Parts: sequence; C-alpha cells; structure tokens
Amino acid sequence: MRTVSSIRTACLAMAMSLMALPAFASSDTVKTLDKPTPTLMDTAKKASSVSNEVTDTALLHRVAALEAYIANSDPTKNVAALAVGVAGPGHNGFMMICSALVLFMTLPGLFLFYGGLVRSKNILSVIAQCFGIAGMVTLLWWAVGYSLTFEGGNAIIGGLGKAFLKGVTSAPNTNYSYWVSENVFSMYQLMFAIITPALILGAIAERMKFKAILLFVFLWMFIVYFPLAHMVWGATGMMNGVWNAAASIKAIDFAGGTVVHMSSGWSALVLMLILGKRRGFGQQNFAPHSLVLTAIGTGMLWVGWYGFNAGSAVASDAVAANAFMTTTLATGVAAFVWPMMEWMKTGKPTVLGFCSGAVAGLVVVTPATGFITATGAIIIGVLAGIIPFWACTSMKHIFKYDDALDTFGVHGVGGTLGALVTGFLATHEANANLATNLKDIVGHTLWIEQLKAMGLTIGLSVVATVVIAFVVKALVGLRPDAEEEVLGLDLAEHGEQGYHFQE
Repeated sequence: MRTVSSIRTACLAMAMSLMALPAFASSDTVKTLDKPTPTLMDTAKKASSVSNEVTDTALLHRVAALEAYIANSDPTKNVAALAVGVAGPGHNGFMMICSALVLFMTLPGLFLFYGGLVRSKNILSVIAQCFGIAGMVTLLWWAVGYSLTFEGGNAIIGGLGKAFLKGVTSAPNTNYSYWVSENVFSMYQLMFAIITPALILGAIAERMKFKAILLFVFLWMFIVYFPLAHMVWGATGMMNGVWNAAASIKAIDFAGGTVVHMSSGWSALVLMLILGKRRGFGQQNFAPHSLVLTAIGTGMLWVGWYGFNAGSAVASDAVAANAFMTTTLATGVAAFVWPMMEWMKTGKPTVLGFCSGAVAGLVVVTPATGFITATGAIIIGVLAGIIPFWACTSMKHIFKYDDALDTFGVHGVGGTLGALVTGFLATHEANANLATNLKDIVGHTLWIEQLKAMGLTIGLSVVATVVIAFVVKALVGLRPDAEEEVLGLDLAEHGEQGYHFQE
C-alpha cells in the first residue's frame, strides 16, 4: 500500500512533468506584439492565479492546524493567521475517558480497597465518607476551587475570575491545553481534587466522626489542596518548573506526587496521631474483613490510574503514551517485589502484599511517569516494592502508630520517594518539554529543586493539619463515643449494616 508521503510525491512529480511539456500552437496563430493588449482571457487567468494563491494559503493554514492537532502543539506557532478556540475531538474524547477513570478510582476503587481492609462493621462508613467527600468537593470546585487552582492569581494561589465556572466553556484554555475544552479539563482536575482528601481516610479509618471528616476536608481543601495544586500545576505557580519560567522552585510533578500523595499522606500521619489509636489496638484482631474486596478495589485503582497518569498529559499524544508504558512497568514490578519481600521475611507471599505493592508502584511512579524512560520505571518499581514495604512493616512497628490502612506508609513515604527519584530519573529523552525551562538542571541539580518542593509540601501539610484538626475538635469533636466506636460506625452514624447474616 502506498503511503501518504509517496502519493504526495507522485502527485508533485506528475504536476511538474505536465508543466514542463511544450505548448503546441499553430504557426498561423502565433503573433508577436511589442505591447500586447490584455484580453478577457488574460484577465481571467490572472484572477484564477490570485484565486489559486488564496486557496493555497487557506490550504496551508488548514494543514498546519491539522499537524498542530496531531502533535498537540500550539496551532498559532507557525501560522499566525490560525485561530484558537476549537477543541480537538480526539483529545477531548481521551480526556473525558480519563476523567471517568479517575473518578472510578475513588468510586468504587478506593472505597472497595479501603472497605475490604476495615472490619465488617465499618465498611459502609468508608463508602459514605468517599461519597460525602466526592459531593462536597464537587460543590467547592464549582464555586471557587477550580478558579483558585487554575485561574491567574499569583505564585501561591489563583484568582476568582472563574468562580462558579464562569467562562469555563468548550473552548480550550491554552494555558493548559491547545486542544482540550476547558470544561473537560476542569472536570478532569475535579477528579484529582476528589480523590486526594479521600486518601486520608485510610489512616483514620474506624475512629473519626463523619461530620468531623467533612469539616476537616472542607478546611483542608482551602488551606492545603487548592494552594498546593496551584503552586505545582497553575500557570503562575511557584513550583511549576516545566511551564512557568518565573517559578522560584523549578520542580516537576507530572501527575501528583507532591499535590496528591505527599499532601494526603503527611496530613494522614498528623491527623491519626492527634486522633489516637483505635480502641483495642494491639489487643484485638483488626484483620481485614474481606481481602477479596480489597483485591477487586486494587484492580480498579490500577485500571483507573491510567486516566490519572496518562491523562495528565492533557492530550492523547506521545507523552501520554510514554506515561501509559511507565505506569504499567513500575506497577507490575512493585506488585511482584513487595510480596517477594514478604516471602523472604515471613515465609509467605500474601494477596495483601500483591495489592499493597501494586498501589505503592502506582504512587511512586506518579510524579515521574511522563518524564522517565522504561528503565527508569523499572528502577522505580523495585524501589516502590522495597521502601514502602519497610515503612508499612518495620517502621510502623518501631514507632507503634496506628496507620489503619497504611496510608502514610504507601502514600506519604511512597509519594515522597517518588518526588525525590523523579529528580534523578527525569530525562529530555522521555519528554522534550523538560527542555523548555529546565534544560540546564535536568540530569544535574533537578533533585535539589525536588527537595525544596518536598520540604514545602510537608511543611504546609503538617502545619495546616495540626491547626485544622484542633479547630474541628473544638467545633464538633473528632472521635465518636466509645460505645459507638465499639458498635461500629455503620450503625452508629449511618443506621445501616453492610452485611445481614442469616442465623
């Protein structure tokens, strides 16, 4: 089959051949005039020539626009006459699918993963908390969240120009994408805003009031998430090293190592320490009530994470393809290494180990996924199977804190690890955008910038969580009564049971 290029070449060659043929005319009709008089035919030819030039220019613009669309680049870069404002259907479709996949991570992926790990009397409380956060954050995102994160503003927080999603239409916001509608982009980012605080639930599972959780998340979004997401991903953000030439911390975070995993993981650690341990911790059996649900939830998280990581390219392009590959490699390796570590330590590889390893791989690769090669992904997978494993086993027992579902061990430690190794493994070979503003530090001192971003993220998350937790405690209290905690939060707070057994 002939390629487009060969067909184009053949057509050009044929046209040139025809132009080179001699003109045949009768000698009787050939006349030479000193000053030829324009005829009607001459005028028509001239008009036709002008028309052809106009047509050729229009065609050039259309081809340039098509090439920019395919390359996911600025359509006005090479042809200034082109207009911006029409979203590309392919990229839009891709991002809508990715948005659904990220929501799928929370509902039902996360609540099944977490729900299977708690005792049966608390599974509905986890589901209710995930749904409650999803609904409340959606309202906040519509009102001010999107605007505070992605609209103008300064280096720390965005403005209110797009409050209530004013002006957020199907036209692209070219600060973030040339070919994806801003309303689609805003919904994609909403899914990140939903899952991030929901991750905190794993550390404080089975021992925090529902109303206290909602109030805590409400305040946490304003003090931690919106500013941090703006600083890292906002066009004017102080840690947006890839796209903001004026960024004071030239760090990189492809899909949420600092914004999502470090912020939620470190906040989870502080909140669980303030809350205290579950009643009976260390004396009663707190084994997961259904590893089957946890395994199903893990599979859903893995599938949904492709929307999380590949979708962070904000286009169906080469960067997304690379992120898809590196996500798969790192996750698969970590899902294998973690249970192998268990096997060596305890003599048995567990299903929980496979699940924990997969999630750890997903977490650690997240900030790096669009910036690394396949080999970098393998390295991350090995590290993700070893270091978070140590944090969730040895470190947890050394310090004796009650991280109920290992949120800090996986997301806090894993997210911090991912942010750091991204500074060492990121390469222009994987993502040419790294040469836009970071050409001189990628492969050299980028890891130092990563350390700065990590320090700021940890500091903000820890201090803010301390303040918010004590404010919530003063207003509504943090923990349910002892009797309610023993009864289970499903019945105590929601008046329902997850399971009804026949006697």
